This record gives sequence, structure tokens and C-alpha cells, in this order.
Amino acid sequence: MLAEERHQQILVLLEEKGAVTVAELCEQFGVSEMTVRRDLAALERKGLLRRVHGGAVSARGRSYEPPFLVRSGRHAREKQRIAEAALSLIHDGDSIALDVGTTTLEIARRLRDVRNLTIVTPSLHIANVLADTPHNRIILTGGILRPGELSLVGPFAERIFAELYVDKLFLGIGGLDLEAGLTEYNLEDAQVKRAMLRSAKECIVVTDSSKLGQVAFAFVAPVSAMHTLITDDGADPEVVAQLEEEGVNVMQVNVEA
Repeated sequence: MLAEERHQQILVLLEEKGAVTVAELCEQFGVSEMTVRRDLAALERKGLLRRVHGGAVSARGRSYEPPFLVRSGRHAREKQRIAEAALSLIHDGDSIALDVGTTTLEIARRLRDVRNLTIVTPSLHIANVLADTPHNRIILTGGILRPGELSLVGPFAERIFAELYVDKLFLGIGGLDLEAGLTEYNLEDAQVKRAMLRSAKECIVVTDSSKLGQVAFAFVAPVSAMHTLITDDGADPEVVAQLEEEGVNVMQVNVEA
């Protein structure tokens, strides 16, 4: 196993357990204690964990973004049902912007049978899923590539949204809080999201209920910027009621249905 693969698996274990020991990592990967300690040191330098005696613990702060591989495996059923609900809002001939993220990727997987769409996205994951749908027009923003996330950020990614006006934006977020608003882990991604918001007639936030009440590192927009929220039925009823008082149309999907 390559070092990068071990690093990814260590982060997955930390996400699941909160802590790992050097001994268990040695046994799992079949490598020496020295190799594991080098892996942990490398991840600590990136701010992804904190080393402690005999192992490491999670170092999740507001700017810590769980790896794409980890996020894609969490709340999978919720994301699938949210994507199905989002599909009901997309019609032939629409122009839409699809944000980066695991929930918007689920939406993209369901767009193959919708025709005559114009889809703008800063996500290589999404572009790859839709690459062989000739009945739709796919516009990739360009920009600076974020490895792992495969999102495009920077001035080029932001500039394209200044020149386009889409009907609907399907926006993913790192946190949604009534006071802090919509927030994201990564500053550069947050800047692209703000550009997307300015270009969209309608903003539809798609997120599972675990993000409600959470605050991530970078501000994206106030709650008032979204028209619709699609989430699951695990959302706090009080939060849902407050959002509706703010004029947000909240669609809740039944995960068990």
C-alpha cells in the first residue's frame, strides 16, 4: 500500500473512531512502527490529526474538511433521497449550477435521463459523471485544482459565474446555522460558492441533517440567500420551524421510504 493510501485509511479510521494507536495501525497495514509514526507526523503537519502518546486523535476544527472518500460513505441513504427530491425540481431546458460535494454528485448521477440541460460546475467528479450525456451541455469552470476534492477554485472559477445567469443553483455546504448562515470548510471553495449564488435566480441548498446547527470555517452567505433547503427527516423540528419563519421552503425527505 502506498503512503497516500495509508494516509487516507488512517483518516477514515479517525473519522469513525476519533483515535487510533500506532500498534493497531501497524497490524492493519502490515508496516513497521517507524513507518506509521512517519505517516502520523505527515498528517499532523497538514493539520489533519494530533499525535498523542502511542497514537493519534482527530484534530477536527472548523477548517477541517473530512476527505472526499470519507464524506461519500457517510449518510449515504440520506444523500440519495435528497438527490431524488432535487431531481423533481429540475426540468428539461433548465440551466443549473451544480456545486462540488458528495450530495450534488448524487444529483448528477440522476441527470442522465433529463434532456436539454445546461449544467455549470466547478467539480471534476460531476463533469466525469456527465461527460457522456450528449443531450445536455456541460460547462466546466476551469480554475486551480484542489487535489482529492477535484474541485476548481480561484479567479478563473469565480469569473465564469460573473458571465452566466442560471435558473437554479444546487449548493452544498459544510454547515448551516441560523446566526452564522451558510458556511464552508475551505475559503477558496466558499469564494466560488458566493460567485455561484450571485449568478443564480434560485438557490437550493442540499444537505443532510447532520450539517444543521454546524458552523464551518468560511462564511458563504446568510440564511436568507437560500430559497429552498432539501434535507432529511432527522432535522431538528425547531430549526426547521425557524428556517420556515425566515421564508425558506424546507423539503424533508423520508430516509426509510
